Amino acid sequence: MRLVIARCSVDYTGRLNAHLPLATRLLVHKGDGSLLVHSDGGSYKPLNWMSPPCSLAPEEPGEEESIAGVTEVWRVTHKKTGDALRVQIYEILHDSNHDLGVDPGLQKDGVEADLQRLLAEQVERISEGATLVRREYPTAIGPVDLLVRDAEGAAIAVEIKRRGDIDGVEQLTRYLELLGRDPHLTPVQGVFAAQEIKPQARVLAEDRGIRCLVLDYDDMKGIESGIPRLF
Repeated sequence: MRLVIARCSVDYTGRLNAHLPLATRLLVHKGDGSLLVHSDGGSYKPLNWMSPPCSLAPEEPGEEESIAGVTEVWRVTHKKTGDALRVQIYEILHDSNHDLGVDPGLQKDGVEADLQRLLAEQVERISEGATLVRREYPTAIGPVDLLVRDAEGAAIAVEIKRRGDIDGVEQLTRYLELLGRDPHLTPVQGVFAAQEIKPQARVLAEDRGIRCLVLDYDDMKGIESGIPRLF
């Protein structure tokens, strides 16, 4: 990644035209070819940018540009659309290159794997007196997140999502159909668990006899969520 602080002006041409007049800005030229133009304000969002696939090519400034004080010109062109970002550099105040290596990516807290682990440890949230049979209980079309038995020994299949929508209900319905063919499990109840369940998904689930369970992730971790409670 190359970081350049420069006095520059920027022109964008393509589906729209935009101009940034002369000012001191941060130019970020990333390893994927993209260029981002930042100011000292505006939070994280760049003033202008060119996303990959694109390429940067230096140009000699024109005669009028040289007279005006332009020392070099960058042209960044998008390979598919032909849109172009042209940066006129008057003075470079800082120029450095940095090898950041391979980034492992953003690791989100509260993903479905975390919810599954916590709910497996707290199966009483599903049904009082329930016991865990297995996480990732196999079926012919893939594993259902949790299989538990309630206090009377009845089987309950639980599908867990961060945001519950109709597709998740359909998925659980297919699991229930297959699990219901096992004489050791039938009849199998269904529980659709999520941090947020969309109204349409709730209607479909209840119409199919599937119980909905809203998960409070902070509460499951033992952290106050800030949601008002009666007790």
